[in-house]
Amino acid sequence: MVVGFIGSGNMAAAMARGWGDEFDLMLFADSGSGRAAVLAEELGGEALANEEIAARADFLVLAVKPGKLEEVAPQLGAARRVVSILAAVPLERLRAALPEAEVLRAMPNVGVEVRQGVLCVTGEASPEVRAKLELLGHVVDLPDDQFDEATAIMGCAPAYLALAVEALADAGAAAGLDPELARELVVETTAGTAGLLRERHPADVRKAVTSPGGSTEAGLEALDREGARAAFEAAVEASLERMRG
Repeated sequence: MVVGFIGSGNMAAAMARGWGDEFDLMLFADSGSGRAAVLAEELGGEALANEEIAARADFLVLAVKPGKLEEVAPQLGAARRVVSILAAVPLERLRAALPEAEVLRAMPNVGVEVRQGVLCVTGEASPEVRAKLELLGHVVDLPDDQFDEATAIMGCAPAYLALAVEALADAGAAAGLDPELARELVVETTAGTAGLLRERHPADVRKAVTSPGGSTEAGLEALDREGARAAFEAAVEASLERMRG
């Protein structure tokens, strides 16, 4: 099976790395950045023009800038299966631009690079395409009109969580720990907490760690004083405003 990437930016690269050798061949295109050739060399694929990729691939991952959709679509006339990861581009617009193709709208996050991503999907997908997406992580079927809200939390959240890890590790280093050790401790704690959160409600985990009068309680009180929860809410609102603007 051959997959083609129309666009070779960060998310396309994360998906390609996550798939690794799951395909017979991966094909890459870009708009002149040179990223396609770099990815092709890294992953053993080929860098080609959009039209050639559309003719050769079993399905395409459409990963151009949203404003370029109507410009690029005429070059993809040979494509029969397209997975669009264009942010804030609804199915109606995708289908209008690609009327001959089976179109699936997908929103992955960067965890796909290590096959622990979240992918929201809607539209049409063959069982083969769906199976390939499921290799990259947790696939959630979602109505088209809820994609912006989902993107604001699952698409953007890796950056917010990474900022929290960075801040905690920096605080540990400032308190006297070796910086690399501090980062290791926070990263591994984050991974373990993520596993626990698959089994338990976040509030239950928070309460289980928080002994009355203890150090965690003091820390949570400080976070409340500094407006941590309100800051995360503001981040989601700002992301939505940008997408809808």
